[in-house]
Amino acid sequence: MNFHNQTAEIFIPDNTNEDNALSRTSHLAVSAHQDDIEIMAASPILECFQQTDKWFSAVVVTDGRGSPRNGLYEKFTDEEMRLVRIKEQKKAAFVGEYSALMMLDYPSSQVKESNNIFVIHDLAAIIQATRPDIIYTHNLSDKHDTHIAIALRVIQAIRTLERSERPKQLLGCEVWRNLDWMLDSAKVPFDLSAMENLQAALVGVFDSQISGGKRYDLASLARRKANATYFESHGVDIYTGLSFGMDLTPLILDDKLDPAGFIYELINQFSQDVLDRLSRVK
Repeated sequence: MNFHNQTAEIFIPDNTNEDNALSRTSHLAVSAHQDDIEIMAASPILECFQQTDKWFSAVVVTDGRGSPRNGLYEKFTDEEMRLVRIKEQKKAAFVGEYSALMMLDYPSSQVKESNNIFVIHDLAAIIQATRPDIIYTHNLSDKHDTHIAIALRVIQAIRTLERSERPKQLLGCEVWRNLDWMLDSAKVPFDLSAMENLQAALVGVFDSQISGGKRYDLASLARRKANATYFESHGVDIYTGLSFGMDLTPLILDDKLDPAGFIYELINQFSQDVLDRLSRVK
């Protein structure tokens, strides 16, 4: 594949040829930063792990230069940090047996430019080459601006494609805001009860973040356990790990549907649910 940035690259853990690695992809995740994939898309990684008929591929759009750093990495330059984060992301791809990992190497500032057609073109080309059944990306209520930008660019990219080239589902996942607030009927639950060792390993390879002052490894697994326990208020636990998704599929079925209006409706449903409960027990 030819990407806009000459520094962009494709990493294929099992060394199969590029065409095969892309075409066998059934599940695709598109994230802003290195380690977002392993936090938000653990479910499809586990679903495809050690399977021959399901393959997970990942796209990391930004370059990782602006990540916070401390400890061992405190004096690393932006370029040194970029190289460390690329190496860590490749380790995660190897551990998770990804079909392909694509790193597009854009600065966050460019991703947040709504008129930057290069990001959209690169994402559209990847989707055309992989033809996944499901795409996972950031959700529209995430509190990180770059995450929101990626979700919007994914939607824009899919909308440039013919209907036959689009995925069956587009799901927005948790990173910088938990989706516990959504009505249960609107959530897409991901069962993460299995293979906790693999889940821990996937997040644990990002030493530059963990040693650098952010315990994403502990926080991610703890959130999944908390979601599992607090999912059902009137019954025993069914899961030992759970994450939630936001179904963004309507936004790729109806190109006129406004993402802002879409998320406003979900927030309005939550608001109304809170008010209804107060009125029932006042």
